[in-house]
Amino acid sequence: MSRPRPRDWWVIAGMSVTACAAAVSSFSGLHSLAAATGWPEALASLLPFTIDAYAMTATRVWLSKATGSAAARRFARWNAIGAIGLSLIGNAAWHLIAAKVLTVTWPIVVLVGAVPPAVLGLLSHLAVLRVQDDEDEVAPSDTKLPEHQDGADASEDDLLETARAADNAYRAEHGKPITRDALRKALHVGSGRASELLQKIRTPPQNETNKG
Repeated sequence: MSRPRPRDWWVIAGMSVTACAAAVSSFSGLHSLAAATGWPEALASLLPFTIDAYAMTATRVWLSKATGSAAARRFARWNAIGAIGLSLIGNAAWHLIAAKVLTVTWPIVVLVGAVPPAVLGLLSHLAVLRVQDDEDEVAPSDTKLPEHQDGADASEDDLLETARAADNAYRAEHGKPITRDALRKALHVGSGRASELLQKIRTPPQNETNKG
């Protein structure tokens, strides 16, 4: 068992100073960019706050052990990278404007104004993905319906048999009974039908009940 390594306070101090300097300079640049594109002075601080909160939230979901979905982790990773890129572009745009290399035109005004609602939409989608599990998103890949049949016209016995096979495959892969959504996707049936089949495969046969 490896022992925990001692903290290197020089590294921590260097990172802290760099982080504070980057945060202050980035805040100033984004605040000035918002003001230059028509934001009221009292609201201009919301642009850097929005981008920083966006980066922090996406990074947290990306690296947190509580995130159970691989799709959420991938989406959070790209959003974290995108948030950093957005901050870089915003600061670069402001420095170009301050140096009179770039002129504030209507596309810049529109793009800067669109940042908060776009971030809200992305983080809302990320929040939904974060509470999902992979087993709720992916149906068992090795379970198929009988040939020339689907969930709409397969007989009751065929569907029940296929549902049991899907349940067995799911248990072998995940170590627990199949969920309703996974069964629904595996059999291509509706939620109500999946619930009925799930109840039947979890109810022991009558002859086994009588033996007990």
